Amino acid sequence: MTHATRGDPSKGTQGGKAPRTLHLAARLERNPGMPLDLESLQRLRVNRSAVERRAATIPTRRTVKREWQAAWLLRAITCLDLTTLAGDDTGHTVRRLCAKARQPLRQDLLEALGVTHLEIKAAAVCVYHRHVATAVEALAGSGIPVVAVSAGFPAGLSAFSQQLDEIHASLQAGAREIDVVITRAHALRGDWETLYEELRAFRQACGDALMKVILATGELATLSNVARASRVALMAGADFIKTSTGREPVNATLPVGIVMVRAIRDYLEQTGVATGFKPAGGIRTAKSALSWLYLMKEEMDDRWLRPELFRIGASRLLSDIERQLEHFVTGRYSAAHRHPMI
Repeated sequence: MTHATRGDPSKGTQGGKAPRTLHLAARLERNPGMPLDLESLQRLRVNRSAVERRAATIPTRRTVKREWQAAWLLRAITCLDLTTLAGDDTGHTVRRLCAKARQPLRQDLLEALGVTHLEIKAAAVCVYHRHVATAVEALAGSGIPVVAVSAGFPAGLSAFSQQLDEIHASLQAGAREIDVVITRAHALRGDWETLYEELRAFRQACGDALMKVILATGELATLSNVARASRVALMAGADFIKTSTGREPVNATLPVGIVMVRAIRDYLEQTGVATGFKPAGGIRTAKSALSWLYLMKEEMDDRWLRPELFRIGASRLLSDIERQLEHFVTGRYSAAHRHPMI
């Protein structure tokens, strides 16, 4: 059969327009940050109606079917931060998730799709600090990094010294990426100086590890606050900005994604430094994953269709992607129990 790689998303989509190109040589080095610019923050305003209209077009402007859709879904898998942050997580649960990260698709599907040579695997595995060492051991030799949620996740209300201690402890246990969560009150009060200093301290504590800053956008009240918090995080040295903890009343939405991605684009245009984006929370279907990939292709460019600059924080999403790929191979939808996560 036709190999799914024929539909590489970096090559465009059927029925879609060519992506807007950023005419800049984006650097993939660590974001060093920059001094806080309060004047530019105060000028930031977001037209909610315009953003919502733009968001409504994202799932409809592009059509990917057959081998093209299969290729886009394979790309989505490589951008997954497979996540388990449940209160009943055990070492067994984490090891099962790590095994899924190593081989996200069943061998028979890989062979039918003609992609065994691609060595498709998840981008990372995200766990609480307690399970970092277990995940590191389970992923040894795979090249898949372990991400630790930190800084008082999910509320961000623990003592500042404890937040720093959490980061250091996770790094000592072997985490290579740290997802920190902001203190929402700083953003809600417009206390951008305090938020900036907090994030600069987190960035220093992270050392060589990537720092993803969770904005908890569902608790920031306005899209203008989302834009300003995104900008502050980038100025403080965030390598990625992330929508949600997954525990807010509203998590990753396309309007919020547009605002955050445009903050990344503005920062790139100002500094030449490329930074990443991670939607998380409530992304459970292959269809929704495709919408996020479309957003990145249209608002940024093909470089933001790879795990170096784009991640999706999810767990159940992978089961639906695998189910859709089996439908592509067989023409039939399988039962959900054929695609267990853990």
